[in-house]
Amino acid sequence: MDSNMKDAYKDELMPAVDVAVIGSGIAGLFLAHRCVQNGMNVALITKKNISTSNTNWAQGGIAGVLDTEDKGAIEAHVKDTISSGAGLCDEKVVRSVVMEASDRIKDLIKHGVRFDKDNSGEFDRVREGGHSDQRILHSKDATGEEIERALTKSTSGEIDERFTILENWMAIDLIQKEHGAPEKGVVGVWCLAPTGIVHTLPAKAVVLATGGVGYLHQSTTNPSIATGDGVGMALRAGAEIRDMEFIQFHPTSLAINSTRPFLITEAMRGFGAILMTENDINNWKESKNGKPEDYSFMKKYSEMGSLGTRDVVARAIDSELKKNGNKHVFLITEHLEKDELIEKFPNINQKLLSYGIKLGIDAIPVIPAAHYMVGGVTVDYYGHAMVNGQEMPGLYAIGEVARTGLHGANRLASNSLLEAVVYSERAASDLIQSSKLDKLQQIPEIIPFWRAENLINLIEHSPLRADLEALRMTMTMDVGIVKSNARLMRAQRRIEHLEDEVKLIWESCKPTQDLVELRNLIQIAKIVVRASLDRKENIGLHYNQDLE
Repeated sequence: MDSNMKDAYKDELMPAVDVAVIGSGIAGLFLAHRCVQNGMNVALITKKNISTSNTNWAQGGIAGVLDTEDKGAIEAHVKDTISSGAGLCDEKVVRSVVMEASDRIKDLIKHGVRFDKDNSGEFDRVREGGHSDQRILHSKDATGEEIERALTKSTSGEIDERFTILENWMAIDLIQKEHGAPEKGVVGVWCLAPTGIVHTLPAKAVVLATGGVGYLHQSTTNPSIATGDGVGMALRAGAEIRDMEFIQFHPTSLAINSTRPFLITEAMRGFGAILMTENDINNWKESKNGKPEDYSFMKKYSEMGSLGTRDVVARAIDSELKKNGNKHVFLITEHLEKDELIEKFPNINQKLLSYGIKLGIDAIPVIPAAHYMVGGVTVDYYGHAMVNGQEMPGLYAIGEVARTGLHGANRLASNSLLEAVVYSERAASDLIQSSKLDKLQQIPEIIPFWRAENLINLIEHSPLRADLEALRMTMTMDVGIVKSNARLMRAQRRIEHLEDEVKLIWESCKPTQDLVELRNLIQIAKIVVRASLDRKENIGLHYNQDLE
């Protein structure tokens, strides 16, 4: 890949492009590929390498009904999505996304994505929590990795004079057409090169595809790059941010001492795995012939038992752990066919074996971990970022960074990859059409450079790392699955103190990736806490004890 890449630019002002895409997950890659194929000049900025993204970590799959004539199946997917979203979904958005699923999945297949098939040659579809039917296409238990592989391969083949991929570059801030006037839109982005120099990249349109903010919490299924950069940049540029109180915790991450929590896909519960406490397991064993699901604590919390929606299951586990003082619950698979389990979940099996846990035999210790940002940059049908109820010229947001209205108060499992590819296609089509009609915004003759005067090199990074850990500890302890007003206000005070500390460094030092990420995380933590205090009802992923 490196041999195909262009060298970093020596001058601070980079050649203008039609589209600057920030992020290299499914959303960013899909859109970049479409735009380049249609003759547009594209720069793709990714702060690690091209395959480091939340997409790459997605195990489960992509939800979708392939037969658009099957009205019952379509309606069931709509109903499950709205039910999971606790009634806060935009029904129009839900219906349009569900209806588009078939075409977008076919697009992924054309890109070379290899979804699993059964013995009859039909796509093997599984069920996950909150779904009433088997409608999730997958590639073993590493669907995200397979999609990333296929899109990276097809995108790499497009690299030419019209397409630049900047790996290990970091977007710092959006360039406003007129500072302090968000309604005028954005005309580019300031980027931090691996050399430490900040470059000015003029662009007729900027697409945020930066993923979520899992790294706000100490235990997360996201990679360490999930620092909310897109929301931070959009916020500072004046775009509308909504629903940030809804942070989804995945109920089943492997409870093993590790710097990187490992996700146990929901599809395993769809296959029949059951959640149990240690006491539940003992009672089940004593029954000799009883069904494990009849002894699961989840029966008290949801009619769907272990297949309840993520908000319900995560809160149920949290409640049980607080009641019994245990550090984790268990996922039970010994009642299932061992060989079939290993065949369906080979990556999980290998990971478990590395810790001495045998799939189909041993109980798997699991705890919830921060997983998905439901809120984000408010967008319309085409992924345009919004400001004061109007589209913000030149700015799009797609994938996890966007708040589309699809998820409501809680995302239905495997709807995220679907949302990403649907909105990528819509945004790409809008950009391509606007380009053909010469309706993309014009770049001003004079673009402001990054403020570089009188800035010193950041010598010590250890204070930043200490502040980062303090922030993550605060969010974990006070802004987790179950909240309270007192804890939220305590978090607010601590975050404001951290903000003051980091602001002093930001105003005096040249930017580094650590500094940029911490600045973003602190600003997002503030709006998560603020949104949590403002929400006056317990709904979906937001649960405040004081509202009981």
